[in-house]
Amino acid sequence: MSHGTAPSADPLDRSRFPADPWALRETRYSGHDLGQMETLFAVGNGYLGLRGNLEEGRDSFAHGTFINGFHETWPIRHAEEAYGFARVGQTIINAPDAKVIRIYVDDEPLLLSVADLHEYERSLDFRSGVLTRSLVWQTPSGRRVRITSTRMVSFTERHLAVMTYEVTVLDGDEVPLSISCQILNRQDGQDEYHVPGAAMGEGFDPRKSETLAGRVLQPEESWEKDGRIALGYRATSSGMTIGVMAAHEIETENSYEVFASADADLCKRVYRVHARAGVPIKVTKLVSYHTSRGVPARELIDRCELTLDRASKRGADAEFARQRAWLDDFWARSDVEITGQPELQQAVRWNLFQLAQATARAEGNGIPAKGVTGSGYSGHYFWDTEIYVLPFLTYTSPLFARNALRFRYTMLPAARARAVELNQDGALFPWRTINGLEASAYYAAGTAQYHIDADIAHAVRQYVNATGDEDFLAREGIDLLVETARLWADLGFWRENGDDTFHIHGVTGPDEYTTVVNDNMFTNVMARANLRGALRAIELLRRDHPDGLAAAIGRLGITEDELSEWHRAAEHMAIPYDSRLGIHPQDAQFLEKELWDLPNTPPDKRPLLLHFHPLVIYRFQVLKQADVVLALFLQGDEFSLAQKLADFDYYDPLTTGDSTLSAVVQSIVASEVGYQELALDYFRLAAYVDLADLHHNASDGVHVASIGGVWNALVCGFGGFRDYLGNFSLEPRLPEVWEGLTFRVTLKGTRVRVELTAGQAVLTVEDGEHATLTVCGDEVRVEAGSPITVSLPEAPRLIGSPEVRDIEGSRRADGTRMVASVPTTPTVVVPEPEVDPYSI
Repeated sequence: MSHGTAPSADPLDRSRFPADPWALRETRYSGHDLGQMETLFAVGNGYLGLRGNLEEGRDSFAHGTFINGFHETWPIRHAEEAYGFARVGQTIINAPDAKVIRIYVDDEPLLLSVADLHEYERSLDFRSGVLTRSLVWQTPSGRRVRITSTRMVSFTERHLAVMTYEVTVLDGDEVPLSISCQILNRQDGQDEYHVPGAAMGEGFDPRKSETLAGRVLQPEESWEKDGRIALGYRATSSGMTIGVMAAHEIETENSYEVFASADADLCKRVYRVHARAGVPIKVTKLVSYHTSRGVPARELIDRCELTLDRASKRGADAEFARQRAWLDDFWARSDVEITGQPELQQAVRWNLFQLAQATARAEGNGIPAKGVTGSGYSGHYFWDTEIYVLPFLTYTSPLFARNALRFRYTMLPAARARAVELNQDGALFPWRTINGLEASAYYAAGTAQYHIDADIAHAVRQYVNATGDEDFLAREGIDLLVETARLWADLGFWRENGDDTFHIHGVTGPDEYTTVVNDNMFTNVMARANLRGALRAIELLRRDHPDGLAAAIGRLGITEDELSEWHRAAEHMAIPYDSRLGIHPQDAQFLEKELWDLPNTPPDKRPLLLHFHPLVIYRFQVLKQADVVLALFLQGDEFSLAQKLADFDYYDPLTTGDSTLSAVVQSIVASEVGYQELALDYFRLAAYVDLADLHHNASDGVHVASIGGVWNALVCGFGGFRDYLGNFSLEPRLPEVWEGLTFRVTLKGTRVRVELTAGQAVLTVEDGEHATLTVCGDEVRVEAGSPITVSLPEAPRLIGSPEVRDIEGSRRADGTRMVASVPTTPTVVVPEPEVDPYSI
């Protein structure tokens, strides 16, 4: 592996994180990795996310409460302006923090960093969806206090979070004890203790969020009454509004008093209790968040009241029960089981649970690169969603996939306007965005990635093929397919050189270490699929939904002439190929560069993007993430197995792994071509990206695309599942060290369970009537109540992994040899300034 050694089968400290297939448990508190723990123990539902901060506040890497799509805007200032550059940046706002529940015993606060803890455990349960923490604290005065808290963001009530905080003094009577429940605006400064987050001290990293200058949240509402506290704001520049409200209930047989206050940035409800030993105090805090593009904050607070009225009537226990029932359904259709691998099973389920937390209630919004667990990448949506996350949703929770695609549909007007700005027909979707406008200030690795159009079209076709949802296709999907096809037909051009070919120049593929190139192989292959897919969709509507086609023609102005042009462009698309090396060059000029010698690159120079100027990187054959290899997966029916092996052997040693998007795709294709051990190594890299903080930035939030890729690596890699034009197939590649693998896929309304063991596959219909798949070349129809067992042939197996040395010395088409090297950093000697004896 070119980018270092894969983690061991179990890279976690099991004395601190015991192996548990249905929970992530922490048995020892540490202040050294707060950022990562805040991410790993975050709870969310795709709309609202609460980082795993301590209830008591104070010690943190970055306090965070995030609402999908709730953002501030700011002017992008370019050092040198040019027409068409992105003008307005967008950054997710840190919403008012309602997690805060502070405790004081004998007027002393609980501070975990210095507390004398006799017991401690924190657990995120994947089946209940609840974060629980329990501890026993010995106060400075010697009293022992047991504290148990729970935290949940509801999947059934989109705008609701539920928290409980139970305290029992274990010794002493009439102990003065205070519990302060708060809502605090952290976006516009530090907490009342003026404790900055550790994240504020970190250095340059383009993967982080921007820091906004000036006040972001303008106060509009703040009040307390009848056990409820509320804050409302309007964002200064974007004009977005938010309302947050908390309802409280205390249960105890101890005597107590209640105090409350509210100002512009802080609301409190404080319980002062005279605690007796063994008599518990339980505070339940129900919280609601509502946001809008401009509705007055007062109205949003009214909506919060409606949410809390329902939740209060049902009670916290009922909300926990509803959460468990929702997750029971989620796991029934989404679970992936690895037999005999408890540690890896825990990692897989944590990843799948994160997908639910990032997508389930994202309705009306996209799926941010960090979900709602952190501010990394400013809360933006990228192409990652369609390629890495949508497959999981499409084949397990189709409604969630439909919601994500409908969000792209709502962005069409802005995408059409962006295409016009870049002198193109059709629609050009923004590389990174929240509100639909391009927010990438670096066009070479941003706007130039036109392939996002083809990625969205790919997800539309995949969804329609898998679900048969032709209603979505006729009303909205066809618009996405047609407008993206128009972009390609206009962007490309014809070159008459004896055999007319269609070329696409000046674009950037998935690999951001190679920018603004001609005929990027991935882009051209995906553009061809986009054009063909739009033509097939029109023919499907012509045959089965003539009224829908007529409406689309009227809406979009589709002509027969442009359909003919799309067909001609697709069938004559230039796909780079080098017959001497027997590979597909990543782009037309890629092989002209020399090789970057990754094995001899010092570890302290990784990732490359943090240590080398882009121009240095661009001059070499070196990849940030899989590019050609990703095309081999997504459009695998366009390439032979021999071509896939040749391309994988060439590009794998040149891929740095600097992007979390690579390992999953490398695992899938490595498995397909026969590198079984290497595929498992790459899979472990992906499974533990956040759990083991392999990229040293888990503190900024989970890597949602990589997490989606974990499902792809299991189902499409080891399971060998493919969907080419609606034809479903299996070519399993079960790792030798695994006893078995079980997963589910929903195909046109029928859920099929696939159980793999050495040499056989068992297919069972769990929900629905029947499904047809091709298993290792043979068509199989599986019906409800009649499982089918299929014998599997022995899969190809290659030992080891490709190496750079196998490429070095290879001759290009012009006869020159390729050389591998590492750019050196010259030592600059700065002379001592001369001393002027007359200076003072």
